[in-house]
Amino acid sequence: MHRPSLAVLALAPLTVLALAPLARAQDAGETIFKRYCAVCHSVEPGQNKIGPSLAGVVGRKAGSVADYSYTEANKNSGLTWTEAELDKYLTDPRQVVPGTKMLFAGLKNADDRKAVIAYLKQQK
Repeated sequence: MHRPSLAVLALAPLTVLALAPLARAQDAGETIFKRYCAVCHSVEPGQNKIGPSLAGVVGRKAGSVADYSYTEANKNSGLTWTEAELDKYLTDPRQVVPGTKMLFAGLKNADDRKAVIAYLKQQK
């Protein structure tokens, strides 16, 4: 019978503590997403609303969701939605992509943006 070493048992609580901030950020991100984003966006694949589905958005090329009518500004922006690009865009969408039809003024709080991005990273 294999028993975990004392070192493994001693580190287990530290692993849980290290992951706790990530879980809190994702929970906060979901709450912020529901408050500000969910009225126009879904995180369900293929479920476009007023805005495109954000399932799998992190790492995706801007303006590329099937069956969504993007503005030319979005389609031709050349952006890929990295965490850094999402952070800039969520701060002020119309400054990053002039001509976007997204009317949202942006999330001015950096912690809120970070939490939403953490949440979006989990939406495949």
